[in-house]
Formats: sequence, C-alpha cells, structure tokens
Amino acid sequence: MDHDRTPGGLSAELRDAISLRAVVLVVGVFVLQMAFIVSYVGAFHAPKPYRIPVGVVAPAQVGSALVEKVNSLPSRPLQARLVADEAAARQLLTEDRINAALVVDASGTSDRLLVASASGSAVVTAVETAVTQLESRQHRTTTTVDVVPLQRGDERGLTGFYLVIGWLVGGYLVASLIGVAAGARPATVRRTVIRLGALAVYAIVSGLGGAVIVDPVLGALTGHFVALWWVGALLVFAAAAVTTALQVLFGITGIGLAVLLFVVLGNPSAGGAYQLRLLPPFWRAIGYAIPNGAGTEAVRRIVYFGGRGITSHLLVIAAYAFAGCAVALLGARLRRPPGDPSPDPAQ
Repeated sequence: MDHDRTPGGLSAELRDAISLRAVVLVVGVFVLQMAFIVSYVGAFHAPKPYRIPVGVVAPAQVGSALVEKVNSLPSRPLQARLVADEAAARQLLTEDRINAALVVDASGTSDRLLVASASGSAVVTAVETAVTQLESRQHRTTTTVDVVPLQRGDERGLTGFYLVIGWLVGGYLVASLIGVAAGARPATVRRTVIRLGALAVYAIVSGLGGAVIVDPVLGALTGHFVALWWVGALLVFAAAAVTTALQVLFGITGIGLAVLLFVVLGNPSAGGAYQLRLLPPFWRAIGYAIPNGAGTEAVRRIVYFGGRGITSHLLVIAAYAFAGCAVALLGARLRRPPGDPSPDPAQ
C-alpha cells in the first residue's frame, strides 16, 4: 500500500479537500438543523389555549357571572363576552369573530355549545374541554353544535395549511435552483428583472396547479377555484422574490436564510396542526407576520368565511413580494461587477 511520505502531505491534502468555506457551510447547516428542532418542538410540544374568543348567551341574571367565571379559568384559555341571543352568536361564528358560543338553557341543565370547526379542530377541542370542565362543576352538561363545519374533503382542516406550504416550498426551491444554476447574484439589473419575470410566470402556473389539485382533482377545498389560484400565485412569487433577494445579498447563504424564514420559523407558527391561540407566545406573535401564517389564514377565510378579514393577510404576503423585488433590484444595482465600464441597459 502506498503512503504519502511527504512532510505535511496528509494535513495539506486535508486542508485542500476541506476548505474553510466548506466548514463554515457545514456549521451553518448544523445551526439551521438545531434551529429547526428547537422551533418545531418548542411550538408543538405543549399546546395550550390562550384567550380563545367565545360568546355567552344567557339570561341577564346569570350571564355576567358566567362570563366572569369563564374569564377566570386558570391560564385564561377562553376570552368570553355576552352575546344578545343565539342568532347573534351564530352570526359572529359565521364571521369568524368568535370561535364558539355557550347557549345556556335557563329552564334546564343541558346547554348547547355552538362551534365553528372551520376555525380549527384543535381550537374546538380546547374550547370543548374547558367548557365541559366548567359545566361539570355546576352539574350541567353541553351538546356541541357545529355551525361552520369543515368541507367533506378537508376532514381535519389541514388542507389549506399543506396547500400553502406546498406553494411556498415551490417558490423558494425554484428561486434557489435558478440561483445555483445561473448564479446566486444576477450580474445586472436587467438579468434580475428577467429572473423575477420568470419567477412570476412560474408562480402563476404553480398557483393554478395547486388550485386544480385541491378543487377538481381531489375535492378537498371546493367552490373557490379562482381565489385560491391567485392567492397561491402571490404566495409562490413572494417566497421566490424573497429568496432571490437573499441570494443577491448573501450569495448561496441566502438559501439557508430563506429556509430559516419559511421553514424553521414560518411552518410551526402558521396555525396548521395547532392554531395560533394554542401556540406559545413567540410563535403566536410571529404567525401572521410571515407568509406561511398569513397564507394559511387567507385560504381558511376564503373557503369558510366568505373572505372576511382577508385584506390584512394579503397585504402581508404582498409586502414580502414587493420587498423581495425591491431588495433584489437594488442589490443587483449596487453589486455590479467592478471594472465593468458598460452601463446597465436597464438603468
């Protein structure tokens, strides 16, 4: 067997094979991996309801006292308010302004709990648990009535979440692959515009594909094909534009930063498996500020609540798309290769 007997041969070969840049990238991946574990386990290991909005329909003489009892439950799982009557409670549920309503039977001991499973099955379970415990102390029982049920193909209410995650994954993956194939930093502003234009076309096709799959193909979310298509297109383009901007600023490291934003932080805080009011404070605070959560909530409101309250969520997604384009174009302009005397034709 031949051995390298040159002094320092093995160490020199190792230094040549394992560059400092490779070490830094490996360390970066390790940090990202640990952040992934911390984020997902931290968000999901002990979900607890916090101030889930509920209504109370009860005679005046008992209503205020009952609201106070609900709001005084340990750890404050529910946030109750008096509602005039059952019709008003049902209206609030269909507008997604409350997640449940307890209708008290003044002449008996059997009450009704109106819920909106479209608000999230985990939310409904948390409300049922808290109300059942409260009612049992008063020797009363409850019957659950679902006012806004989930669609037949969306049995656990997770279809919208997975649809949004699929769109976002496509967005940052296509931008990452283009960056790896054609260079993380486009050479000129014109090439940046071309890249963003290509990503916009991809986003439109991708949004259409997702809508086709969940509506006519699988029948999971039906009746809102066009709205879902364009929300999907906006989500895909937002993820792609942000990933492109991060690559323009940080090179290939920008891909890791995109994963940090959309996967490590965005997925567990999106309100998928557990809705935001069951997540710890950090994830609850950032949920709707990231396209994952804003997109999941937008899809839910389109499908189940007639699009009510969707504007703020669309604005969040649009802001990411706009910021990604602006930063990518500005970064490309500022990072023009030194020594290039020719002006950029796009300027």
